[in-house]
Amino acid sequence: MSDGLQLVPTTLREANAFVELHHRHSNPCRGHKFSVGAASGVDLVGVAIAGRPVARHNDDGETIEVLRVCTAPDAPRNACSLLYGACWRAARAMGYRRAITYTLKSETGTSVKASGFKVIGEVEARGWDRPSRRRTDKHEPQQRLCWERTSKGERERE
Repeated sequence: MSDGLQLVPTTLREANAFVELHHRHSNPCRGHKFSVGAASGVDLVGVAIAGRPVARHNDDGETIEVLRVCTAPDAPRNACSLLYGACWRAARAMGYRRAITYTLKSETGTSVKASGFKVIGEVEARGWDRPSRRRTDKHEPQQRLCWERTSKGERERE
């Protein structure tokens, strides 16, 4: 890999500790299907956590959501793209046909785009609090973009 980056396995506990330390606006995840790390030498410089889609209508058994991608401030530029690509390849190997992720509308999305994801919609800013299920938002809700990558049109490999 360029920049001396290599993919390394990570546990959810390791990935969440990294997110807790480095992510700008998201908290650690409660669960996952898998996590992957990016290392430069012996140092972990980024993590990705993939799991069941948060939105019920996306949880069809064929869709995985990249829940978190987080890199250290000194990580090589392509670490996020490496992690998004690794999540897609792992998901495909597990039989998933679709991957989604979200970015803040204020973010460029360069790494997601470089990994083959396409914007499929915009999500209005809203919190998690509902009359039927009270919650306290820890961050100001912001508009987001929904990105998708599918196996449609991709050449299947034997």
